[in-house]
Order: sequence, then C-alpha cells, then structure tokens
Amino acid sequence: MKYNVVSYLIGEGIRNVFKNKKSAISALTIMCLCMLVFGIFFIIGENISNIMNTVEEAQGLQVYFKVGTEDSVMKSIGEEIKNLDGVNKVEFISKEDGLEQMKETYGENAKTIEGMESDFMPDSYRVTLSDLSLNEQIQEQIKEIVGKDNLDEITSSNEIISTIMGIGKAIRIFTLGLLIILVLVSIVIISNTIKLTVHARRKEISIMKYVGATNSFIRSPFIVEGIIIGIVAALIAVVILGIIYSALIPKMLESDIVKTLEMSFVTFADMFNILIIVYLILGIGIGSIGSSISMRKYLEV
Repeated sequence: MKYNVVSYLIGEGIRNVFKNKKSAISALTIMCLCMLVFGIFFIIGENISNIMNTVEEAQGLQVYFKVGTEDSVMKSIGEEIKNLDGVNKVEFISKEDGLEQMKETYGENAKTIEGMESDFMPDSYRVTLSDLSLNEQIQEQIKEIVGKDNLDEITSSNEIISTIMGIGKAIRIFTLGLLIILVLVSIVIISNTIKLTVHARRKEISIMKYVGATNSFIRSPFIVEGIIIGIVAALIAVVILGIIYSALIPKMLESDIVKTLEMSFVTFADMFNILIIVYLILGIGIGSIGSSISMRKYLEV
C-alpha cells in the first residue's frame, strides 16, 4: 500500500512537469543558468586554491647564515625550525649548491660570476610552509632561533604571497555571496512555476481536500515536480560545465603565461564528485523549498 502511494505521488510529480512544459522549461533554463554561473566561480575558486597550494610548496623562506657559522650550530637550528608549527619542509642548501643555483639564475650571463669561489657564499635553509598566512609569524620565530650572531638575512616573496592570498579570499567570499543570491533567485523561480501548476489544478485540489486528502498528500506531487526540475537542471549544468572546461583547459595550458609561471589546473574529474554532490543538494533543496513556499500560499496549511 505504501509503495502504491509513493509511486502515485512520484508519478503525479512527473506528470505535472509534462503538463506544464513551458513553465517547467523556463524554470529549468533559468536554474541551469544560475547553476552554470555558480559552477564557473566554483571552478575558479578550486583552481585558485590549487595554485595557492602549489605556491605554498614552491614559495618559502630562504634563511641565510653568516659565513663561518659552524655546521653543528646550523644542524641544531635546522631541527628547531622543522618543529615549528606551519613549517612543511626544511632543506639545507650548502654554499656549493647555492653557487650552482646562482649560476642557473644568471643563465647566459653566468660568465660574469665565473671563477667565483663558494667560500664567499653563505649556507642556507630553504623553508617551505604548510600555511602561507603564517609567513611573517614564522619569519619572526626563525629570527629568534637563529640569533643575530648567526643570521645573515631571510628572504621571502611576501608581496606575491599576500597578493595570492588576497585574491583567493576575495574569490571565496564572492562565490559564497553569489551562491546565496542564485539560490534565492532559483527558489523564487521554482515557486512561481509551481504556482502555475497549483492554480491550474485548484478545482482538483479543492475536491481532494473535500474528500479528506491530507495537505501533505496534496503537496507531495508538487514537491516532487520541483525536485525533478532541480535535479535535471543540476545534471545538465554539470554536463555543460564539463564540456566547456575540458575544451578550455588544454588551450590555457599552451599559453606562454601559464608555461612561464608553471601553473597547473585541477582536472574536471577531480572536481566532479564534489560538484555533482553540491549541484544535487542545491537542485533538491531549491526544488523542495520553492514548492513548499508556493503550496503554503495556495493551501491553507
């Protein structure tokens, strides 16, 4: 019996969609557009986060020791730096390695430092961080650990780090605000779509109430209708996003800027699971809420 009731309510919901094709298609189209806009900024946010993680792995602090600092002292300092919260990796760069890196940096102009001896180069530690926001805090802690007698200087790309963090934070806030706006717009659209269906079936609803049908029984097919529109919109949006993203990324990877900065992008497959879950939650949630609102106004519940 319960199965028959459930199948009836689902069947009615599906029939409602096909009975009101024009309004359903309009709601579906607008919801798809809303989800696509959200999806675009969601993908941008995911890629910004990925770039920031890459920067966290590449960017770091270079801690230079004064020439003549004893090896045992540097080793002890290295162990203390490793134990700091927010430090991901500590790599020792000997004076010989430092000279080789300098030659690589100079490239074709390396001849200008040809003959330079490594004895004049300082030993150093390259410190990568697990959290870029702790950059300045960790610099201060390292200064205290190394001490003025041993520390030559600490170099860091503070401006680059601050810029990337600012962009990432702004995009996350914007995406959240955009999501809230799009959800509200979609709820209004679904609500108005269901209102048309309710209005067209107002006599049938009155008869059902007259013979004793409960409000939840009457409301359920319309909620199913809203959920169906939401789910279909979500699936269409995911497919369109996947096609566009998969077509654009290979071209972006070929650009000179991306190659120069050695940027990497998140694959659509990596984002698919979370994107489909978010979209389905949005679709089902928006459909349910929009339908409930419209029914509340037309049924005295």
